[in-house]
Amino acid sequence: MAEFFDKWKQALNRSSKAAFGRLATVFGASEIGESTWEDLEALLLQADLGIATTGGVITALQKCVLQEGITSAQELSSLLRAELLARLDPPPALDFNAHKPAVILIVGVNGSGKTTTIAKLSRQFSEQGKKVLLAAADTFRAAAVDQLQVWAERLDVPIITGQPNGDPGAVAYDAIQAGVARKVDLVLVDTAGRLHTRTNLMEELKKVHRVSGKALEGAPHAVWLVLDATTGQNALQQARIFKDAVKVTGVILAKLDSSARGGMAFAIQKELGIPILYAGLGEKSDDLEKFNRESFVDGILSS
Repeated sequence: MAEFFDKWKQALNRSSKAAFGRLATVFGASEIGESTWEDLEALLLQADLGIATTGGVITALQKCVLQEGITSAQELSSLLRAELLARLDPPPALDFNAHKPAVILIVGVNGSGKTTTIAKLSRQFSEQGKKVLLAAADTFRAAAVDQLQVWAERLDVPIITGQPNGDPGAVAYDAIQAGVARKVDLVLVDTAGRLHTRTNLMEELKKVHRVSGKALEGAPHAVWLVLDATTGQNALQQARIFKDAVKVTGVILAKLDSSARGGMAFAIQKELGIPILYAGLGEKSDDLEKFNRESFVDGILSS
């Protein structure tokens, strides 16, 4: 358990130092005053919790301080930890045994770490004894197909590809049909990195979603959005649009180890109600961890 926490703490070092590094100063004051709340509010906004979430946290803490008669700023530390924990839901249990194959659509913008995340998921599922099939439906970018093929060979996972600039829906359809024929457990569909501001590209993504249902009734059984944690509040806007377009069921925070903006996890949870399933804590294929709210909060507050 200690090693597990150390991994989160090390990965969240940037968020801890950059965004929450002044907590000791805020909580070191002898008594709670107006400046305490102002400094804490500024710190939480800097950490990318967002205006709505930050306001909610401050209001909850002020209410608790009043009810319990707390006067020492130092006592705020444990209250803040408890409040942040309460604002993150534990990730739901993932059970795809009811579907064979279970089809998971992986979406996200260019550069979010989507393809690498798919490789990490493939490794995890394979190590759990699951038979995985990859669908390289990002036909828009030839390098994406090549990258996924390299990962597939490295992990010894089968992959279905299409022609460059071909129909991504056709690749998804063929892969799902192949998954059924081969009796695999999971089909992970890589999609083109959509610019969420481009309406026509989002419509194409919706088509992939629809075609999946034609290939297998009920598919996709999950839609996971990969967000680059280093983009902060911009990721929240991306999440809103993807949620509306393809009914996102879960979020994967990639590059969390490279981000000083870990607080955006709270904004995603608060404003969108989408569970955070995994967090990318490094570049290696085994550096994808199931999201753990206790480890996350303790990691960003560790300074």
